[in-house]
Amino acid sequence: MWKKHPKALPFLFFSEMWERFGYYLMIGIFTFYLKDAVNGFSMNEKDSASLYGTFIALVFFTPFLGGLIADRYLGYRRSIILGGLLMGAGYCMMGIHNETMLYVSMTLVILGNGFFKPNISTLLGNVYSTPKHMHQKDEGYNIFYMGINIGAFVCNFFGAVLLNLLGWAGAFGAAGVGMFIGVITFIIGTKHYREYDVRKPLQPGDLPLWKIFALVIFPSLIFGIIGWFMKGTKGYIFDSNSTDAFIFACIPVLVFYGALLVRSNKHERPAMGAMLSIFAVVILFWAIFKQNGSALNTWASRYTDRHVEGFAGTVVSKLLLSDTTTLYKKDSVALTDAQFRKQGNLKIWDYPSYFKNMDMKETPVKDGELLRTWAPSLSQSINPFWVIVLTPLIVAFFTWLRRKGKEPSTPTKIAFGLLISALSVLVMIAAVKAGNNGSEKVSVWWLIGSYGVITIGELFLSPMGLSLVSKLSPVRITSLMMGGWFLSTSIGNKLSGILASKWDQYDNKANYFWLNFILLGAAAIFLFLLLKWLNRVMKEKGVN
Repeated sequence: MWKKHPKALPFLFFSEMWERFGYYLMIGIFTFYLKDAVNGFSMNEKDSASLYGTFIALVFFTPFLGGLIADRYLGYRRSIILGGLLMGAGYCMMGIHNETMLYVSMTLVILGNGFFKPNISTLLGNVYSTPKHMHQKDEGYNIFYMGINIGAFVCNFFGAVLLNLLGWAGAFGAAGVGMFIGVITFIIGTKHYREYDVRKPLQPGDLPLWKIFALVIFPSLIFGIIGWFMKGTKGYIFDSNSTDAFIFACIPVLVFYGALLVRSNKHERPAMGAMLSIFAVVILFWAIFKQNGSALNTWASRYTDRHVEGFAGTVVSKLLLSDTTTLYKKDSVALTDAQFRKQGNLKIWDYPSYFKNMDMKETPVKDGELLRTWAPSLSQSINPFWVIVLTPLIVAFFTWLRRKGKEPSTPTKIAFGLLISALSVLVMIAAVKAGNNGSEKVSVWWLIGSYGVITIGELFLSPMGLSLVSKLSPVRITSLMMGGWFLSTSIGNKLSGILASKWDQYDNKANYFWLNFILLGAAAIFLFLLLKWLNRVMKEKGVN
């Protein structure tokens, strides 16, 4: 795989793999940590989903600033190392059971990702900027993306084992160790990308950093404070105070990117307009996709049959990859969430949530016995598993089309990615129907199928977005525009938290997923309508 690619690729691949190992280990157990009534913070579904959405939104908001600082001052290598060290420290501190330390560690992860994420992607693009490797850029980003998902797949097994053995601190500590290994790997490969780490001096018309702080960052803070304290009929305007603060804080940044477009010259403007249009559309992809750590985690925990027995149960038990639930009320009947909330005579500690949608007369254990179940956080490995399996197939497919002269343009790939992703939601609607709207547990194959479909859409869209920015962005602001791509991810992440926080309000879960389908379908239709213009811009730039 490496032979025909730049020597820098394997070092960037493994650096990103270990970085994602830490991040996805942390994010896979984050909402369970928040909801843990004994060793966590005893949050309900709405509050945990809202904080999760805000957290992952800010994680992808800071690349806007991290990319700019790397472009102008620090350079890519120093920014990547700094970001990795901050994230590693944040993961290790997250296991300290203290609310203040929780927010401090979240802040370190947010800042660290801002320095790490956009700059390692930009550095990879620079490595492929030579005539010898330019034609391999899409393929290089796909291989790089597979590295991300190898880390994301493996980490959840380590997280489940360490969570059972050492508790939350052990699991979060493993995330930190993974991040530090990623930093060491990156440092070892320095000689292969030193020449591509070029800082870009201010160009005529560019804003110095202090002006960007004055015109963007400081106003964002002010707008965020205003959003936090502004009161609506329910005490907030949209979903919560944190949501209001985030939405308001985005306004100055969006205005800044609009000003970049207006101030660009006639040669840069079409390409920048194309990028900003795609940034806006893919917000809805991330809003649905990033529910993997919230709504789909809840689906795995409450609605998926996770029972293991026989040889598998023995293996799972010995490997400590399971959680166990004790049945106390064998005379109870199958209940949906809505029905359960209305049963005033049932106490939550008498009736473990795993049994709420199971026929008590047909449970695999008797009253007072333990039921072995695999840990719901392991469902977070389904998506990266599909990425690992499907990436070589997708790369081979596009390589075959390229040889025949029929490879679609990057915007076309993104449009099809949105459409395919919308189809994945239909699988979950079918799962709701199969489980009689949550009154019965359903097979994990529904989750596997849904993740499989959306992973195809992801592979058409996510690495292609990184490639698009590298192809179209003016050289002087490449990292800044890469930050714009992550800003769209940030807004989508927050929207995912807003959507997931409404989960308990939908008695008919099919309607929840129908809303997701409509949002993704509308985004796909809109982008297909823009394709003719987008492809013309790509052709004028001399790229595909």
